[in-house]
Amino acid sequence: MQTIRIKTPSTDSARRSGQGPGQGPGRDLSPLLAGAATAVAGVGAVLALADVDSPLRGPFTLFFLLAAPSVAIGAALRGLEPFGRVLVSVAGAVAVDMLVAQGMLAVHRWSVHGGIAAVTAISSLVLLLVLVRRLRGRTARGRA
Repeated sequence: MQTIRIKTPSTDSARRSGQGPGQGPGRDLSPLLAGAATAVAGVGAVLALADVDSPLRGPFTLFFLLAAPSVAIGAALRGLEPFGRVLVSVAGAVAVDMLVAQGMLAVHRWSVHGGIAAVTAISSLVLLLVLVRRLRGRTARGRA
């Protein structure tokens, strides 16, 4: 019995063709997509806080209300697999939004501006705690 092996191109031939790592049509676009998502979320928050009448206000604000807590929760869950991390962070974002809305309704202080400010504050606090935890971990490893 004979085994047929497929020979992969060497790195020299890939360099000559201009298709080295990080180049060509298969390159990683995640930094570009992350920047675009951040811009859309930021515009959504600004449009909602400034009471601008625009057809983009609703979708962009909804994207902000889902993306800000999702990113914060996803940053805290570094140990999970990517699919599980996305699923848990989106579910957590929905829970944060619902809890903010329920809390504001319970105390009779509902407002769009207050809701966006509360979601922003909670998301920023979670991201800050994650950053502090990572920095504390680095300094502990540096001492050892």
